Amino acid sequence: MTSTRTTARLAAIGAAAALAAVALPGSASAHVSVTADTTAAGSYAVLTLAVPHGCDGSPTTRVAVRVPAGIESVTPTVNPGWTVAKRTEELAAPVTTAHGKVLTERVSEVVWTARTPLAEGYRDTLSLQVSLPEDAAGRTLVFPTVQTCTEGETGWTQVPAAGQDADALEHPAPSVTVTDAAAHGHGHDAAAAPAEEAEAAEGAVATATVPAGSTTGAADLGGLVLGALGLAAGLTALVRGRSARTRPDQA
Repeated sequence: MTSTRTTARLAAIGAAAALAAVALPGSASAHVSVTADTTAAGSYAVLTLAVPHGCDGSPTTRVAVRVPAGIESVTPTVNPGWTVAKRTEELAAPVTTAHGKVLTERVSEVVWTARTPLAEGYRDTLSLQVSLPEDAAGRTLVFPTVQTCTEGETGWTQVPAAGQDADALEHPAPSVTVTDAAAHGHGHDAAAAPAEEAEAAEGAVATATVPAGSTTGAADLGGLVLGALGLAAGLTALVRGRSARTRPDQA
């Protein structure tokens, strides 16, 4: 009886939890959000925006992302299902990049237009590579995004107040918090470092490994086998010798 009651209570709790999950407002996963493959200041980061749904059930036709000031380089990734365009604006004053290039304008917005409207119930991702400012460590860069649909649009442009959780907002703007520069460098050097480390590791393994065509390993193995056989033969002779000495006494 007790077991039956316990099972019934657990079932009731599970049903209530499932009902609560359905009744609660959409979580952060339902927002148009952004993830970065790196957040180190001074690095080139690939930002990926996820479009998880339409506008109140209406298919998505266009996504426009505003690029925050201070980002000098923007390279959108081509998505076969979308056309992509960059919009630029003049800078108040020329800016010299870390590579010595003088810029008089910057990409201020990237716009993707769906070749076929993205239907409700399906998701897609859009990405772009940006240069994170070297002096932006500790700052949060906001990328206001407008999602246009067949009917209506949704502006993911809300910015949380100090101390407020962005997930508490109805339409939070996608954002990235920049961290300290990577210890081994940044930009293209940072991307090359893992490859160099991998090559060094492979070299170390190659140095420590006996080549496939080498006879050193075979010779060592053969020596061990012969030694074992010799030891076995010696033990056998010793046993036989003792047996031979004990037989006359027994007689």
